[in-house]
Amino acid sequence: MKNQVQLITYVDRFGGSDLNVLHQLLKESLRDVFGGIHLLPFYTPIDGSDAGFDPDDHLTVDPRLGTWDDVRRLSDDVDIMADLIVNHVSSRSPQFIDVVSHGNSSPWYSLFLTFQSVFPDGAREKDITAIYRPRPSLPWTPYTLGDTRQLLWTTFTSEQLDINVESEVGMAYLNGIMDRFEQSGVSMIRLDAAGYAIKRPGTRCFMLPETYTFIQQLSDSANARGIETLVEIHSHYQTQIDIANRVGRVYDFALPPLILHLMFTADAKPLANWLRQSPRNCITVLDTHDGIGVLDVGADADKPGLLEPEAIDQLIETIHQRSNDQSRLATGAAASNLDLYQVNCTYYAALGERDNEYLIARALQFFAPGVPQVYYTGLLAGGNDMALLTKTGVGRDINRAYYDVAQIEDALKRPVVVELIRLIRVRNEHPAFNGDFSLDHSGDQLSLIWKNGDASLVLTVDCEARRAHITDQSGERLFEM
Repeated sequence: MKNQVQLITYVDRFGGSDLNVLHQLLKESLRDVFGGIHLLPFYTPIDGSDAGFDPDDHLTVDPRLGTWDDVRRLSDDVDIMADLIVNHVSSRSPQFIDVVSHGNSSPWYSLFLTFQSVFPDGAREKDITAIYRPRPSLPWTPYTLGDTRQLLWTTFTSEQLDINVESEVGMAYLNGIMDRFEQSGVSMIRLDAAGYAIKRPGTRCFMLPETYTFIQQLSDSANARGIETLVEIHSHYQTQIDIANRVGRVYDFALPPLILHLMFTADAKPLANWLRQSPRNCITVLDTHDGIGVLDVGADADKPGLLEPEAIDQLIETIHQRSNDQSRLATGAAASNLDLYQVNCTYYAALGERDNEYLIARALQFFAPGVPQVYYTGLLAGGNDMALLTKTGVGRDINRAYYDVAQIEDALKRPVVVELIRLIRVRNEHPAFNGDFSLDHSGDQLSLIWKNGDASLVLTVDCEARRAHITDQSGERLFEM
């Protein structure tokens, strides 16, 4: 992966069409802006119950978007990351349809994880309550398979059947997808929801010792194909540090709420504390296709968090206030497809659409250790899509707007977007970012520093005034916010 800013986007929501239109945008209006692109699920279909994360067929590009040949052509011009959906398969998949028809005589039966396979002697109340849940529902759904009624693991929704990744069929399924990626020029994969892949009775069924081993094995298999791995885990910050020691890259999911905390309160201490210990092999984000996570800065049982509970509560409430309560309508029990640990809101709206604070937040992201990714709505400084939220009733759709080419071209002329792209170019082109990172925090001032030989860049933030500037080794101010 190039040490340059990466774009995260859906193919059909950024350009309003297909892979060829997206490719053209990257060659023209966004020429040389991004070092790589994370294509969110483009498999068949892109419009299931979870915006592509529940594909019927993980091996086929949705024909509305193009073909694997189009993916290969795009990879000739920009590095591509794709999602390997590790945890589950759609209930509409041909594999599951065959199991529904033929039960345990289907060759695909062992692809799916049954309640019985994890709890052969049944589960007690304490076994069930111990299971870590990202959603408020139980993690099982009853299905009739052949002529028997069985409980199947469905960690996320009843239409997303968990894969038995410890079976031969399960691993063959995942390896087949990686083979397709290798053939099509995909150079990096995101292991979606890998933390839930291994289940054991009497445990949380999340990030177990066996899970670390499985992730390591899957990463090794990808690496053998020349593919890097990025692990997506929302958990206590120490888990991110632990997993970072075993894989190619992890997300820095603690960064978005810590930057918001700074912008809301002028308190830089929690962010500075985190940046002194955060994994250096990370991908930094402020926004993604999901909501703004808060779990990643919270406590876990007896492990303290990066923010106190009261500070997290105030953070969430301030997001709601600054977004004029739009985020409140899209978060928690207010909308379907909910996550317990995320606030659904665009990052720009979470800051109250204040251009200067938004640019400071992006500068902090770009100066934090790691390779930055920018979500397409964040690139365009997009507000909340209340019309789409009203239409679908899905909370996360508030941050998943559709932009056609004309809308993109108009957004690229807005001053805040022009300045953001100028900031992206500084991050991509200055040699200091290939050197060493340090920081200085004193009073209301926070400085993030990069040095590489004679080249250096310093981002200095006046936290109380919400002002910032970037200076180089000569003392020249390259950027003021």
